[in-house]
Amino acid sequence: MNQSSAVPQQSTAEAYDSIAEGYAAENAASLLNEYYNRPALMDLLGDVSGRHVLDAGCGSGPILTDLLSRGATVAGFDSSRGMLKIARERLGAEVDLRVANLAQPLPFATGEFDDVVCSLALHYLKDWSGPLAELKRVLKPSGRLVLSVEHPFATWLGQREQGVKTNYFATRPRAEHWSMNGQQATLEFWDRSLSSMVESFVSAGFRITHLGEPAPSDRAREKYPELFEGREDPRFLAFLFVVLEA
Repeated sequence: MNQSSAVPQQSTAEAYDSIAEGYAAENAASLLNEYYNRPALMDLLGDVSGRHVLDAGCGSGPILTDLLSRGATVAGFDSSRGMLKIARERLGAEVDLRVANLAQPLPFATGEFDDVVCSLALHYLKDWSGPLAELKRVLKPSGRLVLSVEHPFATWLGQREQGVKTNYFATRPRAEHWSMNGQQATLEFWDRSLSSMVESFVSAGFRITHLGEPAPSDRAREKYPELFEGREDPRFLAFLFVVLEA
């Protein structure tokens, strides 16, 4: 993935439509997704047997697969029809999958879900107030929103290392050009400070019960021993993991 200063001409959904197969294939073997983000989210969700769980921004459905294997009943949505096509092929016709946009009202009933998981989706949005309000609406009282986002320190430090001067405290756009298995797209992200994230969660009426920077899974260290050899601490800055209670 190569960072670019160009403003993307596609929407996020259109961008993912154009790289759907390549993105799904690369994520299935990537350190950051398969061996870090996905297991970290499942650890935070814990025992989901018998719980009704929504995957907000489900992509090609890997987390839904994990949830089903652990006994949850599930629903998922994504704005990319291309990603949902892969999810449907993976999960079958019986799983509730819908085309929906996290920035718009969601097609689910109030208080429908015990838990919502939102994996690496909020950082595509400039405004978090409406999406967080909708995610809270579809949760039962005391329901949990378990999410991951790009770590604000990692993105800011990465830009500094590349000589890009940015205001860490501003909510600011960042474009990246992705090339995956021969498929290409340019996506726009919205970076913000940690304090801005926390303020958004609290203003939406959530209580923060966990804010974490976990180590990668044991499988990651087995798969990529050269990356962790000789390190006293296997952790690295990539994503931030949060549990919010409605």
